[in-house]
Amino acid sequence: MARAAQRAGREAQSTGLLVAALLAAAGCANQGPPPGGPPDTAPPSIVRIEPESGAVAPGWKGDAVIHFDEVIEEMPDALAKLVLLSPVAGDVQVSWGRTRIRVKPKEGWKGNRVYRLQLLPGVVDLRRNKLDSGRVVLFSTGPEIGHATLAGRALQWVEQRTLARALIEAIPLPDTVGYLTLADSAGRFALAALRPGRYLVYASADANTNHRRDAREPYDSALVTLDSNATLALFTFVHDSVGPRPRTVTAIDSVTARIDFSQALNPAVTLDTSRIAVRQLPDSSPVALRAVLTQRQYDSLAAAERAAAKPDTGAARADSAVRLDTAVSPGAPRGEAPKGAAGDTVVARDTAEVHRLLAQRPVPFDKVVLRFVRPLPPETRYVVLVHGAANLNGATADGLAVLTMPKPVARDTTRNRPRTTPKPP
Repeated sequence: MARAAQRAGREAQSTGLLVAALLAAAGCANQGPPPGGPPDTAPPSIVRIEPESGAVAPGWKGDAVIHFDEVIEEMPDALAKLVLLSPVAGDVQVSWGRTRIRVKPKEGWKGNRVYRLQLLPGVVDLRRNKLDSGRVVLFSTGPEIGHATLAGRALQWVEQRTLARALIEAIPLPDTVGYLTLADSAGRFALAALRPGRYLVYASADANTNHRRDAREPYDSALVTLDSNATLALFTFVHDSVGPRPRTVTAIDSVTARIDFSQALNPAVTLDTSRIAVRQLPDSSPVALRAVLTQRQYDSLAAAERAAAKPDTGAARADSAVRLDTAVSPGAPRGEAPKGAAGDTVVARDTAEVHRLLAQRPVPFDKVVLRFVRPLPPETRYVVLVHGAANLNGATADGLAVLTMPKPVARDTTRNRPRTTPKPP
């Protein structure tokens, strides 16, 4: 009985102490300013960068450090993609340190080199406020920082439009590594503070955002002699060592068929009747070709034929003009710039500039149209042989595809049959 009384006393004492502790904690929680207040919507701000822009730091051994005014999100999978350090051969080490980002080339800092460190927009704080602007810092481990500027535009040649966020690389010859930057959403880019000289400049579609030119990514390159300022346009496309081959041949009508190729054809290499042959199966007897046309040429010819068959030739000519305009660039119609509520002049000027640049090169195509001398009978098969088709980087290939002429469409004779009135019984 005594032990039970002692145990009950200890339990009561523990309960009392616990209640007292809870009451004390509640009292402390009520002290101080009440919760609430305006939410923090300001993005993180860059306080300073080491080394500072324009610094000459021979023998630099430490990290380049970007300091912020608050703690930023660690972003383990994305932080490295927001930093461009060049010229560097190999990987760049990017690490998070609460209010700072540390950057260092894996190969170490090289002497007698000007480095370009670019922080891209996208850094966020712990409240997910995003920094929408970037920063560029140039510092040297020996030589003087240059004052020349290389600018231009990255375009998609086949798609006939600008290449947003293109990776730009300017390699000062005879070096093998270059200065990096990204084009903006309209394909424009600029690399400032370069030293005069000859540069090999690349623009590529960095689809995986690894800041490198990969094997199957579209790109273009140009040699530039830079004095004080230079401007260029780069027309990116997929470079393939294997030439284009015909994939399918489809009948349009009894005297016309279209060949679809596996990749875009080089507009400078003409595919004519000397490079394409058609033979009837199964005896391989030759079929005479009248002409080989591009899709644009065929659209123009078809529009003219329709115009000749219509009594209202004015309307037909208007239709032909519209078809020709859309055939020039399916992905980017070359007409008047779209109007908006604001910035119409800027949009129109920018659109005109893009069209002017695209007009410097012929439009690539991946289809040609065959015109036969005589109509091909229905339900017959032919083999189409193509010799020496060239892609945009000059690789050629031979190939073949089979054309099957379809069955004639049965006419519905019931529509025009005269209606008869049934005789009364």
